[in-house]
Amino acid sequence: MTTRTWHGRAFLGMSLDGFIAGPDGDLSFLESAPGAGQHVTVESAHPAFTWETFFPTIDTLVLGRTTYEKVLTFGDWPYATLRVFVLSTTLTTADERVTVVRSLAELHQALDAAGAREVYIDGGRTVQACLALGLIDELTVSILPMVIGGGSRLFGDGDQAELAVRGTHVAADGLVRITYRVLRSSHA
Repeated sequence: MTTRTWHGRAFLGMSLDGFIAGPDGDLSFLESAPGAGQHVTVESAHPAFTWETFFPTIDTLVLGRTTYEKVLTFGDWPYATLRVFVLSTTLTTADERVTVVRSLAELHQALDAAGAREVYIDGGRTVQACLALGLIDELTVSILPMVIGGGSRLFGDGDQAELAVRGTHVAADGLVRITYRVLRSSHA
């Protein structure tokens, strides 16, 4: 792939045992509040991104097919202000809010052609694939204080990355938030 002009960023919530979705794609654990009112907050001179500081900086969104289909169940479309690309080899849709791309090479070209600058990459397999190809420059993870025991993991077997911590803090909701700069990544 050629040099790119955009900055790839991922923003994910996960359980302490590394799952970004429960069995059958269940995301309800992300809305839970375990230990409400019992957490110690930790401030930082360099806090991690929160949704409120991350999302306003984004101009383009990349979703994997499964994540796109999950978003469709939310009711209102939450990404009206963004260009949205869906990465899928099989999806056919008349949804004018999205552009379907069939491969990571096609995605790279489409993002360049669209003039993307700050690209939010979302969806477990999509994040894994983009990370392995060096298309993610920054990763923010919010770790929930719970173990869910199964589901979809943030990282797959063979994923490798070297990261530098750019910010961290613990919020009143018990989320440990960490923003990393990706130094190097690959899939073994």
